[in-house]
Amino acid sequence: MALALGAAAVWAARDLPAQMGAKARGARRARMEASPQFSGGKFRNTVPATEVAAASMPRLFVAAMTDRDARRPHLPVPVVTPPSAPADGLHVTWYGHSSALVEIEGHRVLLDPVWSDRCSPSRLTGPRRLHEPPVPLRELPPLDAIVISHDHYDHLDMVSIQTLVDLQAAPFLVPLGVGAHLERWGVPESRIVELDWDESHKVGTLELTATAARHFSGRGFNRDETLWASWVLKGPTRRAFYSGDTGYFPGFAEIGEEHGPFDVTLVQVGAYGDAWPDIHMVPEDGVSVHVDVRGGLMIPVHWATFNLALHDWSEPADRTWREAKARGVRLSIPRPGERVDVDNPPPVDGWWQQIA
Repeated sequence: MALALGAAAVWAARDLPAQMGAKARGARRARMEASPQFSGGKFRNTVPATEVAAASMPRLFVAAMTDRDARRPHLPVPVVTPPSAPADGLHVTWYGHSSALVEIEGHRVLLDPVWSDRCSPSRLTGPRRLHEPPVPLRELPPLDAIVISHDHYDHLDMVSIQTLVDLQAAPFLVPLGVGAHLERWGVPESRIVELDWDESHKVGTLELTATAARHFSGRGFNRDETLWASWVLKGPTRRAFYSGDTGYFPGFAEIGEEHGPFDVTLVQVGAYGDAWPDIHMVPEDGVSVHVDVRGGLMIPVHWATFNLALHDWSEPADRTWREAKARGVRLSIPRPGERVDVDNPPPVDGWWQQIA
């Protein structure tokens, strides 16, 4: 008991404050305050999003304690070991949740790497992985960029970032304000690229642009002190789009008009709920985003790995597949670790239905 209490005390005194990250100051803070998205000390959505009402919390707590079996697969999630291959053409490897590798015309871009066992400030509590990472971080190929959509724990993982700093030489591209977290965790300033919406950064022949999303941010009690974003990856001839976490809004059609068409989209389809309709999309809205941005192949993300909502585990994939068929959308739903050739994707086979 004494050892457990001692470990808890160490975590509370050291690990928890580090996990919270840091507030932007100096030049970083000045850039934030100059952003069109920043007003009254916080970042704002172009279309306001409702927050979870305090009055609904008891009901949500009771719901979370019931039907828990349906929110987990009943058999192990089939994890595929991705092959080692050149970064030619256009390929996407989904590692689970929103973590993915996009190989585009000779460049490798890692999206929202979360390799920890829990997406939480604590190693002891919080949503736990439902499957292992398909590959250890140390076995990833050399990366050209690491892209972060926003600072929530299921997208920005301190331990994964610290590990990648040592293993890779790639820059970290993040929305405004998120660089303060990275700097506290030991990422050199020279490797941090902070962007506002509609700002771009080039890595070789690849242009990466932060684009709008409808979400929120925060790792502690304060919200919206860092920006959130979707991302455009634009090579000489191929293009990919990543939605990040978002509610549906008209801005996606504008992104499609300015940056599309896209050969492939990675779109959030999971962790939705009636109590937070404006910040996470239901699967049907995810398909609409794919159509709005003028996508070719759609790969759904933000499902399967962590239990973050009240819907059944398999529901996001089921509903996405149904809606994609209804709207004539090309779809790939890979197993974690499966490398998808965007020009020759595997047929959707309903693998998740066999283990739900």
